[in-house]
Amino acid sequence: MIILDTDIISVLDTQVGDAYENLVRRLGSVDDDRVAVTIVSVEEQMRGWLSYIAASRTTTRQIDGYLRLHRMIRSYQQQEVLDFDPPAATVFDELRHSRIRVGTMDLKIAAIALDRKALLISRNLRDFTRVPNLRVEDWTQ
Repeated sequence: MIILDTDIISVLDTQVGDAYENLVRRLGSVDDDRVAVTIVSVEEQMRGWLSYIAASRTTTRQIDGYLRLHRMIRSYQQQEVLDFDPPAATVFDELRHSRIRVGTMDLKIAAIALDRKALLISRNLRDFTRVPNLRVEDWTQ
């Protein structure tokens, strides 16, 4: 199984640039592996668009924000979304107690990947490589 981190989902959303082209090429070469995202990424992106909408001072920006939020919701309806469930929460608690210096949301994504023995695709190698036994690669290079 392959899990896409939130930053990778953002690269896919842009649909332009070398990082996008490299990522699409690598994802296109995946054979039988399932490609999924986590509910944590859904939360992160939803919070981002809701914050954008709340901070918008013009109706034009609000319309843009709502359109992007709607596009995000439609996108996630077409993907497998992995839950932060009790087994992942157990892994998360173990990681947190080991005092790894990684943000809470990234640690939750790592816990889901570890619990499912998945490969995490992310550009944030600096943080994710701190997580013991986590397989992580950057496919945008």
